[in-house]
Amino acid sequence: MKLAPSMLLCAAAFSAAGSALAQPVEREPHKRFPMAPPPAYVSPDTPQGSGRFPAVMEAESSLATHTIYRPAKLAALGKEKLPVVAFANGGCVNVGNRFRYFLSEIASHGFLAIAIGPMGPKEVESKLSSSDYRAAPAPGSPAAVAGKPAAPDGQRLAPTTPKQLLDAVDWAIAENSRKGGKYEGRIDTGKVAVMGQSCGGLQAVDAAHDPRVTTFGVWNSGTFPKDGFAWGLAAARADKADLKKLRIPALYVSGEPSDVAYPNADDDFEQLQGPVFRAWREQTGHAGTYREPNGGAFGQVAVAWLQWQLKGDEKAARQFVGPDCGLCAKPEWKVKGKNLGLESGKLVSK
Repeated sequence: MKLAPSMLLCAAAFSAAGSALAQPVEREPHKRFPMAPPPAYVSPDTPQGSGRFPAVMEAESSLATHTIYRPAKLAALGKEKLPVVAFANGGCVNVGNRFRYFLSEIASHGFLAIAIGPMGPKEVESKLSSSDYRAAPAPGSPAAVAGKPAAPDGQRLAPTTPKQLLDAVDWAIAENSRKGGKYEGRIDTGKVAVMGQSCGGLQAVDAAHDPRVTTFGVWNSGTFPKDGFAWGLAAARADKADLKKLRIPALYVSGEPSDVAYPNADDDFEQLQGPVFRAWREQTGHAGTYREPNGGAFGQVAVAWLQWQLKGDEKAARQFVGPDCGLCAKPEWKVKGKNLGLESGKLVSK
């Protein structure tokens, strides 16, 4: 499998960080596992996702730096409001449709998902590697300020920033109160998640310090043992010391030990002092299942976590806690909880 230069550098960084942990894991970086083929391409206005509110992907002129995923028929929500999910891409790329299937699935369950970056060509939605398309860096990012390409030879400059996650939150809050706007009164501005994959996971850790954020998700990612490393890679303040300041619920999901971010995610689990759920999936690598239909198994976990944390759904919570923890019962998933409690090998609420 050919990886994009930015992915290679990001993966190498995760490998170097993992080797510095107290108990490094034997693993084969970049191992490729069988994946379900992505669905056939459809236009952005074609509703997608398995939820009650099939979602569309669209550009908004008032937030041209991002891509929006929302239920196609907002009227179908009735009195139900949309919590906000801001997402940062793997490689920190500035491409908002890179995780289309995963984010469409989330939005179809009644969420407003906002990805960093404008839409790129349709090919970026299904390819594991984005080497065929390198988007222009976002305004204000280190790559843009330096006037260099997003992934120049010999040095990688972050093409996006964690601030863009909070820009998405700012926009959603403004849209909720904008008179006559299609989102007027439809957004739950008190329920906000920030999430990111790989390099984007570091940006999510940074943005999670904002007091408006109520939960964060880190996918195939984790902070580095070396202070300041995340700043150079992702323009993010995401060191081990930063984790200790976070008390909001956290979700960490990765592939099996061959995933280059696996040891970093495991160490973050130990460092965090708030509620945290850690899961990894066998026969799954750093690329996850994001480009399978509806985001595959990772999409299901994301939806359940968000339904629990942002909507208070007790049925969804039982995927993570309780004597009949749903993920605990799936042999391909390995899970543990912190500040959620453990009882007889099953996760339970404290």
